[in-house]
Amino acid sequence: MPGIVIALGIALLVVITLVNTARIVPQKKAYIVERLGKYAKTLNAGFHILVPFLDRVSYKHSLKEQTIDVPPQTCITRDNITVEVDGVLYLQVVDPVKASYGIEDYMFALSQLAQTTMRSEIGKLELDRTFEERVMINHAIIEAVDKASDPWGVKVTRYEIKNIHPPQSVKDALEKQMRAEREKRAAIAESEGQREAKINVAEGVKQESVKHSEGERVRRINEAEGRAREIELVAIATAEGLRKIALSIIEPGGAEAVNLRVAEQYVREFGNLAKTNNTVIIPSTLSDVGGMVAAANSLLKATKEGTA
Repeated sequence: MPGIVIALGIALLVVITLVNTARIVPQKKAYIVERLGKYAKTLNAGFHILVPFLDRVSYKHSLKEQTIDVPPQTCITRDNITVEVDGVLYLQVVDPVKASYGIEDYMFALSQLAQTTMRSEIGKLELDRTFEERVMINHAIIEAVDKASDPWGVKVTRYEIKNIHPPQSVKDALEKQMRAEREKRAAIAESEGQREAKINVAEGVKQESVKHSEGERVRRINEAEGRAREIELVAIATAEGLRKIALSIIEPGGAEAVNLRVAEQYVREFGNLAKTNNTVIIPSTLSDVGGMVAAANSLLKATKEGTA
């Protein structure tokens, strides 16, 4: 019976020893093993057996990318404005041995280093530029922290500023400034719209004047052409009438008809003169109608000879 108890005790001790010496390392994990208090090896993902009572897992590191929330801190800008800034730091362990023995707590150290670097970078800028130069600030913090963390076996991948909180008085001033800037842009846009409208109206009036003048010019040209054509047609008709009169004169009895026509016209016109005027000037040769007809006959003979 005592032998059975001893055997069970030995078996239990063996099981406990195996449990304590067997290690299963998950993926993206790294275990640091020390033998008698001195670094022995690094266990990567998989199943491992340690030397009982000699080996001990001292550190466990995650090889995944990790996030550190950098708490808010007070910074003073170049123009002496106090702002509160916080951020997020992304890092990854690339050397588990350095991360174990290079520093006591690399996450705390990186958080403090990010805060001090942030205060330094914010102090180089004025308040207005801190909102515009976030990318530059992030890059400067990454460069400084990554360089300092290299002996610790940690790689800093990214840093992002989450919030920049200026004092309430500064917020009110910035809001007024932005409101004034928006009103300024609105006034400029309105004035430009009015200017464009006036330019369009002036351009329309100009085009209307040009079209009107062109229309007036065309109308006058048409009228002038019409009058010229009218004069031409009248001249042609007059010439044709004179030609026919001349032809009629040279025909037999034409001269006598002309003499009679002239005498009739002479008497008619003199009668019209007596109707339109109270005072009538009677020529001394009023009764000499025959002489007037004889003069007309002489003119007709000359015209006839010239026509012949």
